[in-house]
Amino acid sequence: MLRVADLDKSLSFYTEVLGMNLLRKSEYPEGKFTLALLGYTDESDGTTLELTYNWGVDSYELGNAFGHIAIEVEDVYRATDQIRRLGGKILRDAGPVNSGAIISFIEDPDGYPIQLIGAK
Repeated sequence: MLRVADLDKSLSFYTEVLGMNLLRKSEYPEGKFTLALLGYTDESDGTTLELTYNWGVDSYELGNAFGHIAIEVEDVYRATDQIRRLGGKILRDAGPVNSGAIISFIEDPDGYPIQLIGAK
């Protein structure tokens, strides 16, 4: 779960830039928050990412315990280039690391880092 400051902006990023599907969205007026679940497949078939928008909160400190979200992609170079073309922020261009894996890092609208890692 990630807390986001602008739900519409975050939904656009995760659906249009990363290609996730909005699986469901629920508002909780009594709790003053909205939840949005996203994923690449149906909830029963894969992992989901929950975005939480607390009404009236427009920023968060990311904290020092969180590392990053990791998403496996077929081709890190191609995915990174596509994200760049769509206006996404690239923190680290695609390339190899000591383990031999190909990775890149991007950033979502709230500053959360996302690692793209090549499929093995």
